[in-house]
Amino acid sequence: MAFFTSEHECKLDAKGRLVLPSRLKSVLPEASKKSIIIRKGFEPNLIIYPLHEFQNIYTRINSLNEFSSEQRKLKRNLFSSISQVDLDSNGRFLLPKSMISHTGLAKDVILVGMGNVIELWSPYNYNKYLINDANEFSKLAQKYLDE
Repeated sequence: MAFFTSEHECKLDAKGRLVLPSRLKSVLPEASKKSIIIRKGFEPNLIIYPLHEFQNIYTRINSLNEFSSEQRKLKRNLFSSISQVDLDSNGRFLLPKSMISHTGLAKDVILVGMGNVIELWSPYNYNKYLINDANEFSKLAQKYLDE
């Protein structure tokens, strides 16, 4: 199982390609060293999944009831926001233009290890979604992590 942590500053090239930092690439399972799944996040970010992690999500999405209009809508929106991309031998991959627009990316990129997935952000948007108050962070940790 992959375990991603830390923030990684990267650059998007003029063609919309990004190099996965070696520290993140080294944690990828062998099957994901050639191909990864990218999903538009619910915030203005992207979620990068190793193939085996995405299988869990795929199974849940695919099991939605096709006879329910609400579940079809959810399924349609989730599947349309997903792309499988190939990594070259240097760990470089091309971000689809719709995903670049969704995140507001220019040149600078922040990759954030989130345990089993990686989040991809523009620095501007990332800083807007961080908790900058230690007291607020402490209360949130207590709410969800305190037994």
